[in-house]
Amino acid sequence: MRALLNFKQGIIDPSGVLSSWSTKLDCCQWKGVICNNITSRVTGISIRCATTLSSYRDEEDKSYCLTGSIHLSLLLVELQFLDYLDLRNNDFLALQFDYVHNHNSHNLSILTSPRQCVNSSTLGHLDLSLNRNLAISNLQWLPYISSLEYLNLRDIDLRKETNWLQLVTMLPSLSFLKMRACQLKDLSLSLNYANFTALKVLDLSANEFHSELPKWLFNLSSNIYDLDLSSSSLIGHLPKALLNLRELEILDLEDNNFDGPLPDWLGEFEHLKYLFLGVNKFSGSIPTNLGNLSSLITLAIASNPLTGVVSQRNFVKLSKLKELLIYSYSRLIFDFDSHWIPPFQLEELAFGFSNPNLPAWLYTQRSIESLTIGESSFEASNKFWNFVSTMIELQLQDNLIEGNISNVLLNSTFIDISSNGLKGSLPKLSPNVAILSLANNSLSGDVSPLLCDNKMLNGKNSLLFLDISLNNLSGGLTNCWKNWKSLVAIHLGSNNLSGKIPSSMGFLSNLTSLHLHENKLNGEIPPSLQNCRSLLVFNVRNNHLSGNIPDWISHRVMALQLRSNHFSGKIPPQICQMSSLIILDIAHNTISGHIPNCLPNITTLLFNNVSRNKLSFSFPSSGTRYYINDDNLELVTKGQVLEYEKNLHFMTLIDMSNNNLSGTIPPQMFSLTGLSSLNLSNNKLSGKVLNEIGNMKNLESLDFSRNQLEGEIPQSLSSLSFLGYLNLSFNNFRGKIPSGTQLQGFTTLSYMGNRDLCGPPLIKMCFQHDKHKDTKLFGEDGNQSEFWPWFYIGIESGFVTGFLGVCCAIFLNRKLRHAYFKFLYDLRDRFHVMVVGSMNSFR
Repeated sequence: MRALLNFKQGIIDPSGVLSSWSTKLDCCQWKGVICNNITSRVTGISIRCATTLSSYRDEEDKSYCLTGSIHLSLLLVELQFLDYLDLRNNDFLALQFDYVHNHNSHNLSILTSPRQCVNSSTLGHLDLSLNRNLAISNLQWLPYISSLEYLNLRDIDLRKETNWLQLVTMLPSLSFLKMRACQLKDLSLSLNYANFTALKVLDLSANEFHSELPKWLFNLSSNIYDLDLSSSSLIGHLPKALLNLRELEILDLEDNNFDGPLPDWLGEFEHLKYLFLGVNKFSGSIPTNLGNLSSLITLAIASNPLTGVVSQRNFVKLSKLKELLIYSYSRLIFDFDSHWIPPFQLEELAFGFSNPNLPAWLYTQRSIESLTIGESSFEASNKFWNFVSTMIELQLQDNLIEGNISNVLLNSTFIDISSNGLKGSLPKLSPNVAILSLANNSLSGDVSPLLCDNKMLNGKNSLLFLDISLNNLSGGLTNCWKNWKSLVAIHLGSNNLSGKIPSSMGFLSNLTSLHLHENKLNGEIPPSLQNCRSLLVFNVRNNHLSGNIPDWISHRVMALQLRSNHFSGKIPPQICQMSSLIILDIAHNTISGHIPNCLPNITTLLFNNVSRNKLSFSFPSSGTRYYINDDNLELVTKGQVLEYEKNLHFMTLIDMSNNNLSGTIPPQMFSLTGLSSLNLSNNKLSGKVLNEIGNMKNLESLDFSRNQLEGEIPQSLSSLSFLGYLNLSFNNFRGKIPSGTQLQGFTTLSYMGNRDLCGPPLIKMCFQHDKHKDTKLFGEDGNQSEFWPWFYIGIESGFVTGFLGVCCAIFLNRKLRHAYFKFLYDLRDRFHVMVVGSMNSFR
């Protein structure tokens, strides 16, 4: 009990998970404490934090999970029978392993004589995985827990530990090792042998090795049966020495950079059940020897540049096959006998082909739950739609599917048939559909058949995600939205929809993402939308909407895009209450008044990398897999239109350009140090730009063009090292452009239209005035220009030479003498005009 209470001292418990840990109860009754039934000694601690992905944004809420410090050595010394320790998926920040009674505790960067702390240990199971904020500087403590059999450090930052392999091999009983996504970089290629004597499962996936497979891997003395090296930037051909691992049942090399042919010796793995080789650079044909893997349950070789013919010979003995993923960037030719009946019944099938028709054997598969067809061309008959209606997941993206789906009933839970060229009106939905994407087709008509068929839905529906953007839909948005209260994300952009935004959208209390852009919607935004309190992304750009910017929009909003409409009035100060805002785009409207000085209340714009999590919709599709759709926005930054999708959460932008804003730029705006892009162009802003603009260290794009700003360009602007785009043109800036490679690196277009600006990169040079003498010209380095002294010297030397030559002729001819003096007076007058004119032009 005392040991457990001491361990609790270093833990921060925001939700009272350990509230039962008190002296009022026997410690064997405490939550997460496991005791031996006979001896009552503590043998295990299991305090996992249960989290799930939210339906929007791929993040897990860990605010109620344990955090603070794990004092590992304290547990191992005082709990001498501890065999099991599972702290998975919490939010611990530090791991300590040191003297138990030393008040000056050290963390792992200052490890001191751990042998004196832990002389022996019975700990066999240690799981610290998914504590993503836990960074461990070294693993020197591992060998002192010599009894470990199971070690899971997934998602822990171990980038500073370069000797991880040698330390892990010092655990003689280790049979399970998982170090996925630990930011490891070294695979110890020079090492021929790794002393794993008991290892059965090795997972080093999602690291950053950038190397070939190491030699020690092929020389393991243990009978490893599960090897996962996926997503680790591995390169090269598959070496035949891999066959040394004869007992392999699971081989996962997916998502790397392996190249060369798929070796036919892969068919010699007698025990192989799961083979993942997809998303690599394997070329050539698929070897028929793979058809000898009689134990195979999963064959995944998709997303490789494979070529050639696939026939029934590739699947001769695969009677246990349940999952088949086989498609290529180069398209495979399917040459199956039309009467062939496969020896397997698949549960998941993903394929692509270059044939004009679907393979006939597809219709023999009665157990398929998930079907994916990509980059193929075929006719979708009624037989096909009836066949797929029994499946849970249906993905038909990026095909050329002929057919009209007006009379099709979609019944699958997850449906993505985007980018196919499908025609007709919108299909009918059953109440089973949760995810529906029909985006980027040629569908026409209005949205009523889909949304207003109460008879079909029978008052029930499960729809969470709806994407019918990039079609030819027309008409109004209908007023049937009250039937779809479960909706979380709606994408209706890039159609020909017209009319007003219906008030019934206010019934969508779970709505987090609403995209209505690039339509012909008009009128004001209905006040009923204030009931959508979960709204995070609101995009109505490029419509004909009018009225004031609503002051009731959800304070949780992260992206607000109202650009290219007819909004008027002033910017409501309530915008400053949107503390999570990262995108504020109100450009191309007729908004007037001043820029609010309360913008620093938007706290997300005060820091860099304001959002660690993507703006995306996630939905559990099957097993541990999730369907994830990243939100996207088109933003104007760096002088061009750019689409942000997976990287949208990294973007921080304020765009108030092309409005009627007046007054000065509030100094408070320059405290938004997390801002990446700021555009205030084409307004009526006046006054000076303060030197505090240099605080905006993360600015990548800055546009103040076409305003009435004045004064000098602040010197601090040259310190913005990330600035890649600058436009200060057509203002009233004056003086010298601040020196420094940053500002001189932009073209003259960044500064044109400011007639009193001078210095590089402009051609116009700067002058320095003296009180007692005539104006002197100075170069870009501040020194007096050397041009004019040499100009006068050249004139004088030329004059003397010419003068001597002419004198001879003059004194020899009287008429020439009179003509010469007349010419001399004219030349003097012209020279005077030329010099004065040149000096005025340089000024």
